[in-house]
Amino acid sequence: MKTIFSGIQPSGTITLGNYIGALKQFVELQREYNCYFCIVDQHAITVPQEKQVLRQNIRSLAALYLAVGIDPEKATLFIQSEVPAHAQAGWMLQCVAYIGELERMTQFKDKSAGKEAVSAGLLTYPPLMAADILLYNTDLVPVGEDQKQHLELTRDLAERFNKKYNDIFTVPEVSIPEVGARIMSLQDPLKKMSKSDPNQKAFISLLDPPKTIEKKIKSAVTDSEGIVVYDKENKPGISNLLTIYSIFTNQAVSEIVKQYDGKGYGEFKLDLAKVLIETIEPIQNKYHDLMESNLLDEILDRGAEKANYTANKTLKKMEKAMGLGRKR
Repeated sequence: MKTIFSGIQPSGTITLGNYIGALKQFVELQREYNCYFCIVDQHAITVPQEKQVLRQNIRSLAALYLAVGIDPEKATLFIQSEVPAHAQAGWMLQCVAYIGELERMTQFKDKSAGKEAVSAGLLTYPPLMAADILLYNTDLVPVGEDQKQHLELTRDLAERFNKKYNDIFTVPEVSIPEVGARIMSLQDPLKKMSKSDPNQKAFISLLDPPKTIEKKIKSAVTDSEGIVVYDKENKPGISNLLTIYSIFTNQAVSEIVKQYDGKGYGEFKLDLAKVLIETIEPIQNKYHDLMESNLLDEILDRGAEKANYTANKTLKKMEKAMGLGRKR
C-alpha cells in the first residue's frame, strides 16, 4: 500500500476551499492509501501567533479532520510538534538546501515583501516541509497549485541527499486535484478563497452558522447578466459557484446549468446555500461533540505514538548517513 502525507497549518478555521481541495478528498484517499495527516503547528510560528489562539486552532483543526470523516483506524492523525524528528530532520535538510533556492520560493517573496523584520523561519521552512514528507517514505503528496513549488524543492532535496549520502528517501510524486483544487473568493472570483482574507464575506468557514452561510452565498459577486452559465473567463463569479454546487451535489456542471435555464441568480444562490448547509451541519455537530470529549486527545496520542515510531526510524538512517552522533 502506498503512503500519502499531507499537512495543514492551524492558522484559522478551515474554509470551503480547504474542504473541497483537501479534506473531502482525504476521506476517499484513506481507503486506498496509508495516510499520515499532520497538523503542522511548527510551520504556523513562522509568523507571530498568540499561544492560546494557536493551541485552540490546533485542537479545532484536529476535530475538523475527524468530523469530516477521517478515520483514526485507517489514517494517522497527529500534531507536528509532538514528533521531534520533524524539527531534527528539518535542520539536517536545511544543511542540504541552498539559500538561493529558498529565496526563490514564491511564498517567501510574497510574505516578506515590504517588511523590515522577516522571520528566518519564513525563509527556511521549506526544508522542514520536506522533512515532514520524507520521514514517512511518502509516495504521493496531494497539494494545491500554490504548494507545487515547495513539493518540487522537496523532490530536489530528497534526490540531492540520496546522491550525496545514501538512498534513504522515497522521492514523492505530486498530486494536484483536477477539479475543485482552486476554489475562488466569493468577493473576488479572480483570487483563491483564503481563510486569511480580511473580508469575511470572501470565504465560507466550515464552522459558519447556517444563516451566515446563506448570507455569504447571497452576497457572492457574480455579474449583471443574471444567466446561470459556466464561463470561467467572462463570468468567473457564477462559474466559481457552479463548481462548488457541482462538487457538493456530484452533479455535472452542464446538468446544473440546464436545471437553472431561464432562472436567475437569486434562486440558484438560495439552492446552493441549502446544499452547503445540509452537508456542513452534520460536520459541525460532530466537531462540537469531539471538542467537548476526551476522545480527541486519545486519538491524537495514538497518532503521535505511531508517527514517532515511523519518523524515528527514518531519522536514525539520516543521522547514520550524515555521520551524526556515535556509531551504533
